[in-house]
Amino acid sequence: MGGIRFIVAGRFIDGSGADVRRNVFLAVKDGIIIAIGSAADLPLNEGVIDDFSHCTILPALVDCSISLLRSPSVDRRVRLSAEEAGFAKKTAMLEKHISYCHAHGVQGVADSDDRDLVKRYQDGMAQGCIIDIRTSGRLCHSRHNATCNSLGGDFLKVGYSGNIEDEESPYSRLNHEDLCHILQHRGGKKAVIVANGPQQVEEALESGCDAIEQGYGMGEDNLRRMAEKDVLWIPSVLRAKNALDGAGSGGNVCCRFSQRYVAPGKPVPGAEAFWKKMLTEQLTQLRFARKFGVTTAVGTGAGSVGILHGESMVEEMKLFIKAGYSREETIRSASENGARFFGMKQLGALTVGGKATFLIARGTVKQLPRKLSYLEGIYVDGGPSITYRKNPVKMA
Repeated sequence: MGGIRFIVAGRFIDGSGADVRRNVFLAVKDGIIIAIGSAADLPLNEGVIDDFSHCTILPALVDCSISLLRSPSVDRRVRLSAEEAGFAKKTAMLEKHISYCHAHGVQGVADSDDRDLVKRYQDGMAQGCIIDIRTSGRLCHSRHNATCNSLGGDFLKVGYSGNIEDEESPYSRLNHEDLCHILQHRGGKKAVIVANGPQQVEEALESGCDAIEQGYGMGEDNLRRMAEKDVLWIPSVLRAKNALDGAGSGGNVCCRFSQRYVAPGKPVPGAEAFWKKMLTEQLTQLRFARKFGVTTAVGTGAGSVGILHGESMVEEMKLFIKAGYSREETIRSASENGARFFGMKQLGALTVGGKATFLIARGTVKQLPRKLSYLEGIYVDGGPSITYRKNPVKMA
């Protein structure tokens, strides 16, 4: 039994959707979970014991919709400056956003930004990147763009609709024939389609996509089709919540540790009522998705205005719970479902034979997901993360 580390958890959520277990131990060797059992049966004097009996252990999180190279600042000048920055500044921003993700328990992301820069950063890391990144390259809006992205991306992401919060898309809309052509020539890669409205989502499903992102206003029939076809849904509810929070003042809002920062602006007539309706409808669709058995995953849209990298996962998970998901189901959507879809083998549900990468949250299960904003600890491959600091201000 030498070389085994035992980790004791007061509460344990494995990420499969199963009910929380209490007073559990995990036996870990060489970064792999070799046993999970009751703390009452914990072998004595058999190895190192890490006692987290006052905490909850759960899987690392996966954000299925993120832009690591975009600034979420509410200041338009800051966002433009980030877009026009050179390689060195963009790399610094990338590192910063990756560190934000890691610090908030997000150990895997699906990025839709500059694929080449992200890959150069990953290749240049001597010990590897601290989070698992899958990238599609910039959002595809044309046949040519799709061909280029499918050559080197980990997956294909197609903008069949504009983002729900964008008033006008800078790109002309693809037609159904174009979309079918793109998906027929994707090189075997999974295709995530950003689509809203009943017709566009139906056409995306007919084209043979693997996931729908956003899906605002798509209706119950499309949800049933997604359940039948086993198509993943990334609802991105926070986009509507964020827009609603800023609609009254005409400003933009970002949530940071449960405090709202609002940029001044003139109220837009009807905006508050519109976004309230959109949010309500999306939450209702999420309830139906749960009822129909649609596989869902958490994707925040981090990098969009006011949606912060890492900590916005908490806000999106709260909305899943508001829609009727249990905490266990929400955590499955925020970990296992995304990890499996994007092929992140080091992440996902905590099972015997799997990697021992997980989060430690102080307190009870009912305090989740709020407690994920200030984690007690992060374990990577069976040991404490060398980059995570519980209180970076004091440590500094």
